[in-house]
Amino acid sequence: MGSKLSEIGRFINADALIRYVEERRHEDGGYCFVSVLDETNINDTYYAVKIYDLLGLKIPEKEKTVEFLYTSARMQTAVVAVAMAIEALSLLGARDLAREKLDLLFSKYNPLEGKFAVGLGGSEEFGTATPLEATYWAMRALAAVGYRMDSETKERIREFVMGFRKGDCFGVKGATTTMTYQALFTLKGLGYAVPDTTHFYRCEVYGGFTEVPYSLPPYLEPTFYAIRGLSLLGKRARYVRDHIRFIRALQNPNGGFRRSLEMGISNFQNTYRAVKALDELLKWY
Repeated sequence: MGSKLSEIGRFINADALIRYVEERRHEDGGYCFVSVLDETNINDTYYAVKIYDLLGLKIPEKEKTVEFLYTSARMQTAVVAVAMAIEALSLLGARDLAREKLDLLFSKYNPLEGKFAVGLGGSEEFGTATPLEATYWAMRALAAVGYRMDSETKERIREFVMGFRKGDCFGVKGATTTMTYQALFTLKGLGYAVPDTTHFYRCEVYGGFTEVPYSLPPYLEPTFYAIRGLSLLGKRARYVRDHIRFIRALQNPNGGFRRSLEMGISNFQNTYRAVKALDELLKWY
């Protein structure tokens, strides 16, 4: 096993993790987190690519996956999925094909026209994409292909993001861990100073993080975003060993990960988040 996989394999069942992903690859090159369903999609395929990339593994039949992602990103595809396809294509070495999808992205996300993809659905979190989520994914896609925005576009996005500031954090109705990280990531990607926040620490418990301060229980998604947010700010989590134990406990017998300590099914999204969060935590271990 590669060094990254060996390191992570000290804490989780890495062989089961790899089998979980491999067994859910379909003939069209796409992935579906439920192995018996032939419903491959951009979201699951994106996270499969991210898992392979993080672990330093070659993706099987890469050309098929490139073709699947390219053909799946169409006009009816929501902006988050279009952005995922662009980033995944770039990771697979198909940046030229990824750049061909920029016109499609800009038809849905165009700050100069006041289009921030609100109400277009396709969220990976909440059913309908929040303003900060759509912006976050658009920024990831543009960064993946090395797209350079003009100063006016950057300023429009900055103003839009800052409109959701709640004290020292961010949210729509109220501040959340997810949206605070998405806002900070966007501001940093634009080249602006990233405002400091104590939100992540207020959401830290002895094993995981919560979405809002001083609440329970912890879930994987705020844990993933809080750990990345602290890293972005040059800080570290306070209870590293407890967080590692929390993530380890989320691995199901099939090798994938669920979002909470309660019963739950595995999916690719949570599996990537678990592995990525663990990778970040091991830098502080």
